[in-house]
Amino acid sequence: MRPSLSATIVGASLIANQFASALSPRTEVDDSYDFVIVGGGQAGLVLGARLSEDKNHTVLVLESGGDGDEFRKRIDTPAYSYFDSLWTTPLNWDFYTVAQPNADDREINWPRGKVLGGSSAINGLYMTRPGEDEINAWKDMLDEMDGADKWSWASFYAAMKKSETFTPPTDDVVDEARITWNATHHGTDGPIHATYPDYTFPEVGDWLTSLESIGIDISDNMYGGEAWGADLATSCINPANWTRSYSRSGYLDPLPERDNYDVLANAHVTRLIFEDSTSSDKTASAVEYTTDKGSTKLKVKVNKEVILAGGTIGSPAVLLYSGVGPKDVLSEAGIDLVSELPGVGQHLQDHFSATVKWSTNVDTAGSIFYDGGKDKNNPKFLTYIDSAVAYVNSTAIYGSKVDEYESKFLASIDQYVPNTTYDDGVVAGYKAICNTTASKIFNSPTGQIELLFMNSDGNGDIGITAALQHPFSHGRIYINSSDPMDYPVIDPNYLNNPADYEILLEGIKLARKLGETSPMSKSLTKETTPGSTVQSDEDWVEWLRKEAGTEFHPSSSCAMLPEKQGGVVDAKLRVYGLANVRVADASIIPISLSTHLMSSTYGVAEQASDIIREYHNAVSEPEPAFSSSGSTGSTSSSSSTPASSAVAVKKSGSPKSNGSAAGNGGAALSLVWTSLVLVSVHAIVGYGVFV
Repeated sequence: MRPSLSATIVGASLIANQFASALSPRTEVDDSYDFVIVGGGQAGLVLGARLSEDKNHTVLVLESGGDGDEFRKRIDTPAYSYFDSLWTTPLNWDFYTVAQPNADDREINWPRGKVLGGSSAINGLYMTRPGEDEINAWKDMLDEMDGADKWSWASFYAAMKKSETFTPPTDDVVDEARITWNATHHGTDGPIHATYPDYTFPEVGDWLTSLESIGIDISDNMYGGEAWGADLATSCINPANWTRSYSRSGYLDPLPERDNYDVLANAHVTRLIFEDSTSSDKTASAVEYTTDKGSTKLKVKVNKEVILAGGTIGSPAVLLYSGVGPKDVLSEAGIDLVSELPGVGQHLQDHFSATVKWSTNVDTAGSIFYDGGKDKNNPKFLTYIDSAVAYVNSTAIYGSKVDEYESKFLASIDQYVPNTTYDDGVVAGYKAICNTTASKIFNSPTGQIELLFMNSDGNGDIGITAALQHPFSHGRIYINSSDPMDYPVIDPNYLNNPADYEILLEGIKLARKLGETSPMSKSLTKETTPGSTVQSDEDWVEWLRKEAGTEFHPSSSCAMLPEKQGGVVDAKLRVYGLANVRVADASIIPISLSTHLMSSTYGVAEQASDIIREYHNAVSEPEPAFSSSGSTGSTSSSSSTPASSAVAVKKSGSPKSNGSAAGNGGAALSLVWTSLVLVSVHAIVGYGVFV
């Protein structure tokens, strides 16, 4: 491995008194690595950091997107998630679904992060958690396979907490927003910071009061396994400098000197290359990638394992372009079959959602920003993120009729098997997931609908979103081309099973009811969307088909299930039929969870790291994981231009500032990478934010 470069100090033109280590770009990596991680997004950078703690192993991360440095201020500023969205930049893959026949034939936008840190760099910063009932239901689906205990609530809860450092909110925010918390439910020394914005609105406190008035109690254990009730969610914000805390700023920027770890940005993986062998389990010998949009193919050899961390869209796409997946899909796309695995890309699930909006007689985050309110440039205002949530369970929705609806939804499963699912094993998996959803989750206290308070609308409106959490309609990711530079095809199959619109219908009516309940109703003057003309159930369903969209939480396309149920990975994350390939991201979770997926994805990646290190006995003199758990985040941007669009970086040590940056609330370590993002994708119109 090459020696690392010495740290240098970036000039005073950066944020006052902040220091940075400028790493010169490199355009070459070594010929081989023990571990090659495909995807430098949220999960991939966790894996890279953890696996490289062991000095006896070498690690390479390949990220299709750039480093994001030229957009770093927009990444780092929490409120810019809404007001200076990164959706319109090359940091967004800007995917679209195929036309959805049950959603007015619309092609629905699916933004995903294309940058170091992945979607954790461009999302809405929500740090909620799934429930104990859901995680244990996942474990129970694993049919006592080896390693299933790693996916019990106790084990997964510990993995999620391992990633987190929690800081209580400031006193003035506590008073205005009625925030309560239990510090024992949170982590204390993880790379990702979780706290609350340093700015809020009286309506956030009204949210909780109004929910109590309609029978949704305030939760005191939402972070301890009870995914129901009303709460103020924590956000991924570092209170040392009030910047976004995300996978890069937490798991990459603060790393100490590591000669065994490289990260290559602007490196799009095209396929895995397998050894010629008659063995039933194929061995990946190399990873093929391109740094110039496909013109030149490069290879890096794999000594031990390939770990896919491309997310719910990227990980199945890499398998498919590598010849691993459903035989019919590969044949139609013109890809040679390497290993038949029918479940790849199947079991896709997503949270379908819609928003009721009102005009208002109070200031909102949107009106302050877009109309030039007095707090627009207040640093505290720029920490504000919508974070008021509620998870409404089936009892709150259906009352004494829960058992009746459970029976109805169970009966619908056989009738509405996805029409794109042909393999008997995949069909069995669909039925297993839906039976678990109906019999173990729907009839539990776990939330079926998420409600969210939104006051960052560009029109100055206040909105209440309702989002379906456990869909009975499943879709798939597949390919229709042999060119790995082409986007995969996304078909979430929204509303295929009528159970979904029945549940979402009750959720959206509850959103309207909440807006009409005091004290929230005092600040809402007129319903603007969908408006008073929508009253009957038929009106609502017609509106949902035309207006509902993704909540940005896709999962399950490389599901951890028995192979006979269309599973892709086993409980140790090993891809069936492959000797040395694992998947470790949100795509492996077999059931849609009642939560935003960020904390769960960190949990998957932390758990995966432990599983892999244990398997390879990688315990020889591990390095400290991070130089400082309290000095992550950056508000600076790169000022250098590299010689190539592919940028290899190796972490080097960096001096900490002895000064206190103005307005930071503490010392801040700012690491600047020198690179240029030379990737572009089709930009969307308007602003948006992952929630």
